[in-house]
Amino acid sequence: MNTTILLLLFAPLVGFLINIFFGKSLGKTVSGVIGTATVFISFLCTLCLFSQINSGAETIKFHLADWFTVGSIKVNFSFLLDQLSVLWLLFVTGIGTLIHLYSISYMHDDENMHKFFSYLNLFVFFMIALVAGSNLLIMFIGWEGVGLCSYLLIGFWYKNQDYNDAAKKAFIMNRIGDLGFLIGIFILGYTFNTLEFLEIKSLLGKDVISPSLLSIAALCLFIGACGKSAQLPLSTWLPDAMAGPTPVSALIHAATMVTAGIFMVTRMNFLFDLTPDVQNVIAIVGTITAVVAASIGLVQNDIKKVLAYSTVSQLGLMFLALGLGAYEVAVFHVITHAFFKACLFLGSGSVIHALHGEQDMRNMGGLRKVMPITFWTMMISTLAISGIFPFSGFWSKDEILMTAFHANIPLWVIGSIASIMTAFYMFRLMYLTFFNDFRGTEEQKHHLHESPALITVPLIILGTLAAVGGVISLPGNSWLNHYMAPLFAHKAHGEHHLDSQAYMLMAIATIGALVGIGIAYSMYLKKKQVPVADNEVQGLHKVLSNKYYLDEIYMAIIVKPLYAISTFAKNFIEKYLSKTVFGFGSATYALSIQGKRIQNGNIGVYLFAFILGICGFLIYLFNIRN
Repeated sequence: MNTTILLLLFAPLVGFLINIFFGKSLGKTVSGVIGTATVFISFLCTLCLFSQINSGAETIKFHLADWFTVGSIKVNFSFLLDQLSVLWLLFVTGIGTLIHLYSISYMHDDENMHKFFSYLNLFVFFMIALVAGSNLLIMFIGWEGVGLCSYLLIGFWYKNQDYNDAAKKAFIMNRIGDLGFLIGIFILGYTFNTLEFLEIKSLLGKDVISPSLLSIAALCLFIGACGKSAQLPLSTWLPDAMAGPTPVSALIHAATMVTAGIFMVTRMNFLFDLTPDVQNVIAIVGTITAVVAASIGLVQNDIKKVLAYSTVSQLGLMFLALGLGAYEVAVFHVITHAFFKACLFLGSGSVIHALHGEQDMRNMGGLRKVMPITFWTMMISTLAISGIFPFSGFWSKDEILMTAFHANIPLWVIGSIASIMTAFYMFRLMYLTFFNDFRGTEEQKHHLHESPALITVPLIILGTLAAVGGVISLPGNSWLNHYMAPLFAHKAHGEHHLDSQAYMLMAIATIGALVGIGIAYSMYLKKKQVPVADNEVQGLHKVLSNKYYLDEIYMAIIVKPLYAISTFAKNFIEKYLSKTVFGFGSATYALSIQGKRIQNGNIGVYLFAFILGICGFLIYLFNIRN
């Protein structure tokens, strides 16, 4: 058992060390195989642990080492493997393996391929630490680690300054959220004298804790989740993160980093259940994020940007479920989203690969005949994310909307609008990319081809999962809800039976999705419209194209004032501080010049100074005794 856990935890770290130190000499193919194999080993270990947990085994607490003690707080380097962590590790390592396999072909022409795989391995290692840690501090190490790796991967093509700026933006905005998370950790450590999840949970049930202090701690944790999972107002970094290679986009935005906030809130469900005001904030922020991101996605022309805003919108729906206390429903959508969004990102990478780097959908079209595997896997995933029966997204999104309907009708309405927008912009993507005539250059048209097997095989696997993944939690017969039941104090919110109301809500959601698809069909397939050039957009279209000017607002109210303060400090405060410091230095230098003149090599002067010193010392002693 211990060997299995150690392999799970440290196999990707070993892959990182091998590739970072020896990868260049081993060659591109070998470094890719090593990187993929180490993550696959972690996946196999997770399968072993999952089979034990699923068969009724107790939660596994693995103590690796004592770490440190501060006052009465003892922090161990230990790991907790229960229903939640093992389930999360399944798709982190499973989809991570597919993305690594895909990258062997996709990144083969890059001169720094070994470095790319080392960063991917390190990313997976930190994600495993985040998910499997038994206390808040181990989680925070993984939390910061994936932030570091995202910076390295987003800016991997560092010769492009725009990519460097995107990496810095992601890093800085995540640090804002991380500060909130850290404050929440301090509050909980101060309150409970422990950072262990199980101990905090047991103490919450026994001790009378200040509700206001718990609310502040929960709100701080949610701020951390907003940064990592790209919720308003800390959401603008994620679309810019498309600067990284496509496998990075799939890894970060599908199953790993952006779901860390969902995982953390779910892990701390016992705390959020006691803070209903914070839960309301979570639900409202998630709903607003979902509809705002979806509306921006309506007009994006970069194929990866469409998927990026789709990710932000879907994460908003997950936070809506969390805010309503439906943790198992949020986890269900995390799993199905991991399947279809990873497939969509990798499919977009296949398209970009075939078009030699082209990402603008206005320069695509007619690709379904020359790229049938990419087309059909992306179509299945598009049907899933649009909520079309019987694909996986239909079941998970339906559960979220059904929960919202029973809890808060306005939130249900807004969530439904966001879902209709999702169906529209996803089929807009499909019609512009795969239908009608090809709009690219003749040279691109001449070289069009289906991607190699290392790219298409992961697409086929993910497309299949996107089609059938919903079976893990069907209404009235949910394996997922029963599996996760020990984690939550309440009855599963996803246990909706198929009564007349449930059928009505399913019908409304399906009709809404079909309306979105129909509008996209009319505009981009029947009328063969092509989005206008960027400099020709007007009105609301221009507002959406400029992302509600959120970046400009942040620049005006945060960045520029900070620049002004720093410029003032540099030109005035630092100037006079420097003069003061240099003044002390000048005075010391002047005194040293005078002292240097005494050191002239004249022994008589030295003896005279020595006698003066002795006399002064004797006078001092005489005065003390008297």
